[in-house]
Amino acid sequence: MEAVSLVRLGHEHLSRAAGATAGRSSVTVHGGQGYALHQTLIALAAGHGLDEHRHTGEATLQVVHGTVDLVTSDETVRLRTGDHAVVPAAAHSVAASEDSVVLLTTTAGH
Repeated sequence: MEAVSLVRLGHEHLSRAAGATAGRSSVTVHGGQGYALHQTLIALAAGHGLDEHRHTGEATLQVVHGTVDLVTSDETVRLRTGDHAVVPAAAHSVAASEDSVVLLTTTAGH
């Protein structure tokens, strides 16, 4: 069994996100082909995010560091460090109001 520091990894990827045109950097921390569960650590520079998209499986979003808005056509939920939310099946986007790191967990069908 191996432990991974999401805080340390998040700081590394925030540095990469700061220099990226899209303002983000990500790494898979668990999952891949043959796994039902997939976890991706995503670093977002302030003012950047993930454009509107949908997924077919279940998903959750946990804020490791910073503040993000989880946005649907009906609602915007502000999430801060330590917050956890179920991602709606509806079309949604994520916007970082400050440098932020999130852990996205999805199931097969994502």
